[in-house]
Amino acid sequence: MQKRRITERVHWLGAIDWDRRLFDSLVPLPDGTTYNAYLIEGSEKTVLLDTVDPPMTDELMAQLAGVSKIDFIVSHHAEQDHSGAIPRVLERFPEAKVIVTPKAKGMLTDLLKIPENAFVTVDDGETISLGDKTLKFIHTPWVHWPETMSTYLEEDHILFSCDFYGSHIATSDLFVTDQGRVYEAAKRYFAEIMMPFRKVITKNIEKLNGYDIRMIAPSHGQIYGQPAWIMDAYRDWVMGAPHNLVVLPFVSMHGSSRQLVDRLASCLVAHGVRVELFNLAVTDIGKLAMALVDAATIVVGTPTVLAGPHPLAAYATLLANALRPKVKFLSIIGSYGWGGKTVETLAGMIPNLKVEVLEPVLCKGVPSETDFEDLDKLAGVIAAKHKENDFK
Repeated sequence: MQKRRITERVHWLGAIDWDRRLFDSLVPLPDGTTYNAYLIEGSEKTVLLDTVDPPMTDELMAQLAGVSKIDFIVSHHAEQDHSGAIPRVLERFPEAKVIVTPKAKGMLTDLLKIPENAFVTVDDGETISLGDKTLKFIHTPWVHWPETMSTYLEEDHILFSCDFYGSHIATSDLFVTDQGRVYEAAKRYFAEIMMPFRKVITKNIEKLNGYDIRMIAPSHGQIYGQPAWIMDAYRDWVMGAPHNLVVLPFVSMHGSSRQLVDRLASCLVAHGVRVELFNLAVTDIGKLAMALVDAATIVVGTPTVLAGPHPLAAYATLLANALRPKVKFLSIIGSYGWGGKTVETLAGMIPNLKVEVLEPVLCKGVPSETDFEDLDKLAGVIAAKHKENDFK
């Protein structure tokens, strides 16, 4: 892929990874991804913003073949999918200086062994002139590592946001063409890597309020030519109230727990509560993470295995604890054969969630009519809690 023009003397560079299906050996990538770098040629100086994942380095270097000089390389984020090709770029342009936040300097030294004399650190709000173009550096920590920043190109009103507002989509479209598709991909991206840092991201969003942002160019996914909608979406995901939604991750070995899940879901719907079910034996864990962005209540459905929850239910609970969604209520339903400590085990796995734990419903063997009646009561309690909090 050749470099592509965004605006006057501002170009996209990078690579489209059509085949990648897993990130960090953890995060599903059903649509692949892109690694976006950007070249800005001022009247006096030229800057490269970020690079690409190491396996794609040759493609980036081919795009730079006609570039006579690079004065600066801005590294917004030390993770290798953005920074991994910096050593090769420095080999080609040895006079270039790597612009980073103070925290990023140490991280890039550790990760890539870049020599100390190659770095220039910038403070929050500091500017660098390229002649007729000006870069302003905005520290945006914990989006999604502690050293991250964004760059605002003042004359063109472009925010180069790195992971902020990003999405994993492999596409030849430079700009957003299918807003619905990008919304879902961006929400997945936020859920999987940003959601645990909502409190800090709130401050980052507020920091951007004073900027006239007419375009957002992230480091993954497409460029937002009309960025207001994605910025509004982030405000909702980060600062908005939970929705009238119960997320119900479950696993069932012999059908008893599934009967409980189906009954509770039916009762919740009858009470006007939206429900999303996730069979953990087959689900896309990224879809579960996306649902947690909006959830007001989580109900975990699990059979008892060796006196505790099924391992898949334990993993889903651990994931929810790590992602720290806005959820307000939690309960547990499931079945057991002779006993166990499922409730105690799962309750002990959610120290990060400031939730009210609602009365669980556990049945011995196949559910009885009394067990179903208890589920009906639980559905009524959840519906009342949602109504009290005016969740929409």
